[in-house]
Amino acid sequence: MTAVDGSNLPSLVVHLQRDKARALVRGAFPRRKWKIISTRSSEELEAIFRRVLVDAAIIDLGSPDEDTWKAAAFAAEFPSAPFFAIMPLRVSDAPAASRCMGLGFIDLIIEGIDENAARDLVHPHAFATRFRQALGEPPNNLGLTTPLQRAAWDVIVAHSGRPVTTKELAKSVGLSREHLSRNFARPGAPNLKRVIDLVRLIAAAELAKNPGHDIRDIARILDFASSSHLAVTAQRIFGTRPASLARLRTTDLIDRFAQGRTRSRT
Repeated sequence: MTAVDGSNLPSLVVHLQRDKARALVRGAFPRRKWKIISTRSSEELEAIFRRVLVDAAIIDLGSPDEDTWKAAAFAAEFPSAPFFAIMPLRVSDAPAASRCMGLGFIDLIIEGIDENAARDLVHPHAFATRFRQALGEPPNNLGLTTPLQRAAWDVIVAHSGRPVTTKELAKSVGLSREHLSRNFARPGAPNLKRVIDLVRLIAAAELAKNPGHDIRDIARILDFASSSHLAVTAQRIFGTRPASLARLRTTDLIDRFAQGRTRSRT
């Protein structure tokens, strides 16, 4: 299995059995732009989902066996990551295509037709893409209006809930950490670290909607020190327990944060 690193590239989990499917993925998803994680069994695929923020998954359904269908079934367990099937779509493949749609797959990548379009099929549905679209503009009630605040917000959101340090942020916007922190938290605006926690917890709330994830998984995926650390952060940022995250919309979470939880008391 491909080693998992800490880069900020979108993570694409693939479960491929045939050389033709492997060649399609290599051509469509270059490793300089995607972190490709290959799995050899359904158990490996499930384990990846429990420790990595997965942006999308591709399953080779050209000649599926029982374990391949077990891997495909995780589409229903982890809907935050869109699942795609690679297949030749012969007449005999129609039942497999119908079955994967029933499992919640987003689309089919057809061999001989979609090689050049595969990336365009996957990218709009990837977790990171949807996350950036949903939070592209900082909500008005956060009071993030200056160019510096918006630039920092863009970098934080681009991590899609993955950890980002103030040092990384400062380097991205071309300032010292002290200058960034001081100028970000202008009167009426949240503290920088609080905003980082806010975005991480919005990602946690999305993952909490997955039937296959529990709080320990989410804490591990988003690099909280423990599930207790996640719980303490959720209480500080939203005034709620992690178990409540799944039922709250992003707008609900931001409203809770804006109501007196935007700045630390120290």
